[in-house]
Amino acid sequence: MIVALVIIWGIVVVLSLQVWQRMGVTGLTASSQSAIQQFKGLMFRLPLALLMASFLVRIIPVETMTATIGPQSGLLGIAIASVLGGILPGGPMTSFPIALIFLQGGAGIPQLVSLIAGWSVFALHRLLAYEAPIMGWRFVALRVLSSLALPLLAGLLAQVVVLAITFY
Repeated sequence: MIVALVIIWGIVVVLSLQVWQRMGVTGLTASSQSAIQQFKGLMFRLPLALLMASFLVRIIPVETMTATIGPQSGLLGIAIASVLGGILPGGPMTSFPIALIFLQGGAGIPQLVSLIAGWSVFALHRLLAYEAPIMGWRFVALRVLSSLALPLLAGLLAQVVVLAITFY
């Protein structure tokens, strides 16, 4: 967590220096105002999303989930998690707390990688609300068909990494 924070702050410093160099104080002020607007939206949603995740942990049948996408579920669990990720509703404020629930409930790491990859690549709600109306169904079909293996491959690669780490 500390490493991620240091990396983010490093990127912020580099980008702010570039904005200052190109646009001066005006650019920094505009960027800061935009960031404050984003923060105002998140400051209420993020705590509620985490609270929702905590409530869902108490409701979801952990035993069923662990058997379905647990560490021992293998390729079938990776495939199920990929499909489940594709139908997860909403954006990151909903999907990541749900992924956290699965992690706390005993889901396997490769399965969670597939879940998040499935959500990133397929997200049915985005496909129906944005992609199909804007790009058309032909494009959607081509993109989905050409991307079908991505969440599975991500989960399988994660499985290899997990096995390599535990082996050494």
